[in-house]
Amino acid sequence: MLTDAQLAALAFVRAVGGSPYRTDAPITINFHPDRTADGRTVIEGLLADGRFRSQFETGISNGGLTAHPGGDRDRWEERMFGGAYQRPGVSPIDRPKYGALNVFHHPDGAAPRFGSAYLRLRPAVLERATYTFGDSFRDPTEFGTIDAFSAVLAGLERRWGASALSGPRSLRPGRALDDYVEAQVHGPVELATDVAALVLDTAFRDTPCAAAALAVTARYGVAVEWREGFRIAPADVPPEFRGPSVPLLAVYLSDLYDRELVDAELIGRAARAVVAAPAEWSRWGAVDEALQLLKYLWHVLVEYGH
Repeated sequence: MLTDAQLAALAFVRAVGGSPYRTDAPITINFHPDRTADGRTVIEGLLADGRFRSQFETGISNGGLTAHPGGDRDRWEERMFGGAYQRPGVSPIDRPKYGALNVFHHPDGAAPRFGSAYLRLRPAVLERATYTFGDSFRDPTEFGTIDAFSAVLAGLERRWGASALSGPRSLRPGRALDDYVEAQVHGPVELATDVAALVLDTAFRDTPCAAAALAVTARYGVAVEWREGFRIAPADVPPEFRGPSVPLLAVYLSDLYDRELVDAELIGRAARAVVAAPAEWSRWGAVDEALQLLKYLWHVLVEYGH
């Protein structure tokens, strides 16, 4: 059951018109499973709540934290959905959840810049999502629904070519930092009914995230899948990609935690430590600055990791 605001948002985008898109590509929602809020990690929150929550509810972001009234995300949602979510009585729980359409079935999900783990949603969710070619913070002009997809498809074909869209599925990671079809899911994302699988990076085996994932399966019946994650040696971190401080941070993490390679679990461990004891990380700036550098290190891992 969708709320009036959610139905209005879908209708506003659907009115753009166009032809339907027939696809078996799933929506994936990438996230970092070990980031914390309210004293629990994201994956522990999934276990407790039984649903994926939007940034308006959690206050957690792997991009910009702008989900508040008058913030950038609020303003672009107002433009994209005709003010549907600015109506009186609309609550944070009503807001859309952001993922991406995994057109090429990449094993790292459609938008790995937002995290090493992802939820692969069931096909029925395609019908109550809207789509933009490119991230919505860039104010894209190509948007639609799955039954009015022409503008988004034109963007896809312009970027990758029509032949690429009809080719075989990719077995390689997509490493997508910028090029993806963003999906805005209207209505809830319930683990028991809307999620086909929870996919985790192998860096989290034998960690509390793995234990929480098993509990998610037991409680909600969601399959857990493992994929080989990215790894990189500090010496291989390029200074020109996200700035000269990022290679230095990689070396620091390697020495601090006695690890030869940087992976998703190591970056997450550091992110939690920055929040828990900011004074110990002051050489990397204030908390927001240190977390930004860690986010940049994750981007390096997506782009250059093995």
